[in-house]
Amino acid sequence: MKKHVILSIFLFYFLSVLNAQDILVSNISEFNAALKNASNGGTIILKNGVWKDANLVAKGNGTKDNPIVIKAETAGNVILSGDSSLSISGTYVIVSGLWFKDGNTTQKSVVQFRTSSKDFAYNCRLANSTISYYDTKDPDLKNHWVDIWGKNNRVDHNNFTGKSSPGTTLVVWLKGDENIDNNHQIDHNYFGFRPDLGENGGETIRIGTSDNSMKSSKTVVEYNTFKNCDGEIEIISNKSANNIFRYNLFLESKGALTLRHGNNALVEHNVFLGNNVPNTGGIRVINEGHIIRNNLLIGLKGSGFRGPIVIMNGVPNSPLNRYNQVKDVDIQNNTIINCGPMTFGAGKDDERTLPPIRTVFANNIITNTDAGTILEIDDTIEGISFSGNIVDSEASVNSELFQKAEIDWVMVGSLPIPSENNAVLTSVSKLKNSPSVDITNLERTTYASGAFNLGNTRIPRAISMITGPGWKPDIKKPVVKPTEQLIKPAIGAIRKAISSAPSGSIIKLEPGVYEIEKKIKIGKTITIQGAKQGQTILKMKDNTENTFDYFFRADPGAKIYLNDIEFLGDNGYDMKYAIVSPDENESGLYSIYVNNCSFKNFTNTNGGSIFKAYKGTKADTLSFINSKFKDSYRGLNLSYEKDLGMYSANVIFVKNSVFDNIEQFAINYTRNIPNVNLEGGELVIDHCVFNKVANTEKGRIIKNNGIHKVSILNSAFLYSYKAETPIVLSGIENTIKNCLIFDSGSIKVNKGAQEYDIINKNPKWEDKDAFIPSEKSPLLKANNGIETIGLKLE
Repeated sequence: MKKHVILSIFLFYFLSVLNAQDILVSNISEFNAALKNASNGGTIILKNGVWKDANLVAKGNGTKDNPIVIKAETAGNVILSGDSSLSISGTYVIVSGLWFKDGNTTQKSVVQFRTSSKDFAYNCRLANSTISYYDTKDPDLKNHWVDIWGKNNRVDHNNFTGKSSPGTTLVVWLKGDENIDNNHQIDHNYFGFRPDLGENGGETIRIGTSDNSMKSSKTVVEYNTFKNCDGEIEIISNKSANNIFRYNLFLESKGALTLRHGNNALVEHNVFLGNNVPNTGGIRVINEGHIIRNNLLIGLKGSGFRGPIVIMNGVPNSPLNRYNQVKDVDIQNNTIINCGPMTFGAGKDDERTLPPIRTVFANNIITNTDAGTILEIDDTIEGISFSGNIVDSEASVNSELFQKAEIDWVMVGSLPIPSENNAVLTSVSKLKNSPSVDITNLERTTYASGAFNLGNTRIPRAISMITGPGWKPDIKKPVVKPTEQLIKPAIGAIRKAISSAPSGSIIKLEPGVYEIEKKIKIGKTITIQGAKQGQTILKMKDNTENTFDYFFRADPGAKIYLNDIEFLGDNGYDMKYAIVSPDENESGLYSIYVNNCSFKNFTNTNGGSIFKAYKGTKADTLSFINSKFKDSYRGLNLSYEKDLGMYSANVIFVKNSVFDNIEQFAINYTRNIPNVNLEGGELVIDHCVFNKVANTEKGRIIKNNGIHKVSILNSAFLYSYKAETPIVLSGIENTIKNCLIFDSGSIKVNKGAQEYDIINKNPKWEDKDAFIPSEKSPLLKANNGIETIGLKLE
């Protein structure tokens, strides 16, 4: 009998015996009974269908040769919904083929590798499964989708997409000796869309905690895809020692692989593709002993802490939760193409005063086609040794740090790779930790700068690999209807309500004082409605230890409606802003609509203002109606965009509002353009009062240089008596009409700008503080014959 016939008969007999041991179960009771019978090995098959509120406790002791297997009847057709969970403990337990979806969990873990605080998992596995949009209704629940405890466990070939609630997607725990040197393996998973959480705790993977960060984990994270993982600045947060991150693909994810705490990480053979998406980052370095080599970074457009390579400053005698000094780090043979600037000595301030030491940055290639900045240096770099770094760019560089050369590139697939015709790249010297292979794992027979061998024709494994389960989940983002909720004054109440509210929702505030304990980021359509009767006041939390810059930040895509709210800036903390735009260079239009709000005591003179638009951002619409801006340093500041032709808002409406006692400008909305008559930007001011604004010799109440269309109508400019020229209009689309200027210098118009019906008379008040005119005031339509000037009172 032929060998292959004998083998076929053997396999048929073996599978028949194996199938005879399979136990099909259709509910929790049957599952628990089957698990007892399979405690020493065997297969439990979960019947296809929806398992709602099912808490699977997979506890047992299999062996390497005879594991306990718990799997779906058909992979992907066992749906765990509602408040379902999975807990695994014991030895050699394998779970596969499940899909957690349509959930509203109340638990801290959807999947955890323990069944109690003492019963952990060893040599266990979660595979071929999916968790998608498994949400929680509790805004205070910082849950995790997967918590790994014990040792030698594996999470592989899964899909994790759509976590929007607070808490890290996957956590490796090191609490207790049972979890040290754990040798976990996290591989071939697809980590999909994770929206910006708006606060810390939105990591996709965290290995360890600050308290346990000096302990050894030895976790390997390899062959994973991270796509659109935007939860926070740390996509992966390394907080333990001796971990390996290799062969991973980071695709259009707005963050960085961050070596936050812990020592001796190895980061190699990873590919970061930003595709020019703003805030996409690379590798951020803190602590000691790391090796970062053979990584490819392309089209990452983050800067600062989100740069392609960021080396942080440290804190003297740093506590575990802050920033240890960078020491003995080796960064070699990486290729960085068309990215934002690297930053060395990043984060230098009064606390982070220790620059990197005994660090090597060598044999790397940096190239760009826009002559953009290669490196930003925030502190001394005397402790960094530079050699063999080649720059192919028109950017100016320090010749002591980089050698400029023109590199001959060839395309392998869609990847630019140096050709064999690059002698300059082989003129460099090998160092102690120089890699013996390139990013494609081919031996470096001829040593050269960069991640690739010269003339390489292979694609890096991080790009060619297949990740996720063996079945394709048809993941659809749930459609959540807008809600309307009424909340009472409490610390954190507004933040929690915004976090849990679907886009389009209305949050109604009862009268009272709302103490804000941390800044709030909004990336959806939301209405925050203050009380119609009685005051609704927002201020920074009393006696807060962790101060912050602003109340609200509009992220790209946000539409924020703020009604009937009083914002207080001075609560003993000298707050800088009430509202800000998205972060610098974060593209995507947003809009803010403010009605019947007041902003008081934003007096921070270190760049403070009531509203700030960061460089590289753009609002579609900014609307401020029926509002008051009082006793502050600056009003609306949209002056940071310096690039030619750029401006920070398509249109700004300011109507029926008061700017009272503002030290500098009320509005600074400018564009750097040689010809103001080129279309771009619009400012409409109508029925407003500007009282004691920019009251200095060169003070400007409104700064609008370069804005194409400016219409100032029916407004009063009062008591800025020191200002010589408080308003300057330039361009044929700039107009000021039916306005009163009193004790405030004179208007200047040029380049085709027009002024009509300007009144220079005492306004004559009935109530000067409320800006209510008397019967004989020239502000009234009955007396000026055109239209009421100043506030239109109901």
